[in-house]
Amino acid sequence: MSNEFLSWQRSVASPGFNRWLVPPAALAIHLCIGMAYGFSVFWLPLSHAIGISAPKVCAPTAGFVHELWQALITTDCDWKVSTLGWMYTLFFVLLGSAAALWGGWLERVGPRKAGVVSALCWCGGMLLSAYGVYVHQFWIMLLGSGVIGGIGLGLGYISPVSTLIKWFPDRRGMATGMAIMGFGGGAMIGSPLATELMKHFASPTDVGVAPTFVVLALVYFVFMISGALAYRIPPSGWAPRGWKPSGRMATDPMITRGHVHASTVWRVPQFWWVWLALCMNVSAGIGVIGMASPMLQEVFAGRLIGVDTAMADLDKSQLAAMASVAAGLTALLSLFNIAGRLFWPSLSDRLGRQLTYSVFFILGAALYASVPGSAMAGSKLGFVAALCVIVSMYGGGFGTVPAYLADLFGTQMVGAIHGRLLTAWSTAGILGPVVVNYMRDYELSLGISHAQSYNTTMFILVGFLLVGLLANLAIRPVDPKYFMTDEQLTAERARRALPTAATALNEGAVSSTPWLWVVAAWLFVGVPVLWGVWRTLTSVAKFFA
Repeated sequence: MSNEFLSWQRSVASPGFNRWLVPPAALAIHLCIGMAYGFSVFWLPLSHAIGISAPKVCAPTAGFVHELWQALITTDCDWKVSTLGWMYTLFFVLLGSAAALWGGWLERVGPRKAGVVSALCWCGGMLLSAYGVYVHQFWIMLLGSGVIGGIGLGLGYISPVSTLIKWFPDRRGMATGMAIMGFGGGAMIGSPLATELMKHFASPTDVGVAPTFVVLALVYFVFMISGALAYRIPPSGWAPRGWKPSGRMATDPMITRGHVHASTVWRVPQFWWVWLALCMNVSAGIGVIGMASPMLQEVFAGRLIGVDTAMADLDKSQLAAMASVAAGLTALLSLFNIAGRLFWPSLSDRLGRQLTYSVFFILGAALYASVPGSAMAGSKLGFVAALCVIVSMYGGGFGTVPAYLADLFGTQMVGAIHGRLLTAWSTAGILGPVVVNYMRDYELSLGISHAQSYNTTMFILVGFLLVGLLANLAIRPVDPKYFMTDEQLTAERARRALPTAATALNEGAVSSTPWLWVVAAWLFVGVPVLWGVWRTLTSVAKFFA
């Protein structure tokens, strides 16, 4: 595969190209890297990879550092679930860091090359992790999926953003929402698939994780390479035939007509206000997502299975039944996370990004504040409904923010700017879980019951959202002094040697792409999604039963 084949110039769409082929290409990548959300499905099997039927406990060590070092290099005892969770942390720290570091490179080389590198890193990292499981070396797993895979996550996550926004200037929110929705849906497909594969490969001497990694890596590579090679970019100045900015697009002062360079955006106040708003929204949401299942079980205990009994008094079979019901809640939340990534960004095309984010913070704060009351009243419906809407707005924040950035800073460098903004996600990935987990432990240390140990946490998260609301309300149109001059913009576009709309696509000429190709592309990603939805709904049914 030559460097020329992956260049910007070879990625430019030919006359008559149908823009609806681009979203499934983005989904093909995002559905694969979205499995990062579902990696916890491997933790329990890996925690007894040596003991098989039960974990083989390591010899006691003195101090956290010695314990971590032992976990990195041990070959004769099993890893703890808490140790394996460090890979999850690395995923999102590296995602934000990689997106920030290489976002500018992506803008220079184009989405096709970035997508191919993402596939090589994500799938190659998974293969390296399979080897790490085989030789039982945790440091190899961290290097494989955590570091190399994390870099693939960052590049794959931002690769379609700029392209989709340029293909859909009339529906920026909806376009980016479709791609970001795929990242939320990756675990919905990958988790049950991984579970089935582990069952298939499991034996009396193997829990089946290593071969599962290998199969997933190969399947994901096919999808990700297909998506990367299917990327097409519009020529400079392209617009849908007959479309001109009107309504909010033409009158909203928050929608700029200029373009901010990625290297300049650090100095723009609006960037930091958006950074803080996203960080607060994600911190609140990710903290709840990580604790949703245990929180439901500890708050409602036996009432989940029709027994008015405290959690400590339940027997083993009742605890298993309660865990099964809680798993249904987790599945339900994943559906709302996915749906929110498309619903809220699409709604933002009508409401505006600032108003949509204000809804996230105001409605979210009210819902977080209602959770303790619902718990005390024993209202499972109110409790679950609040969590579902909260999680939908968590996903909606991710789907809406690329369009928010395009409105404020222009479309020329929005992919690189989005990459820099994702450092807010890396920060939130640490802040949210730490607050929720440690506040729970602190409350329990004071003698507060498990059922009430989350009440203070909910009001702390309300505070997060109010900080986010103030940051969002502080955003004003970007000062023109930060925009690239006409000469700088022309030079930036010329550097990529892109043709103009008039010579390439004839100003959005009617598509000549056969609709059969469009249908096939959507089926390519749609069939796995439908399978994942079916499996998820099956799990959700247990919750409502």
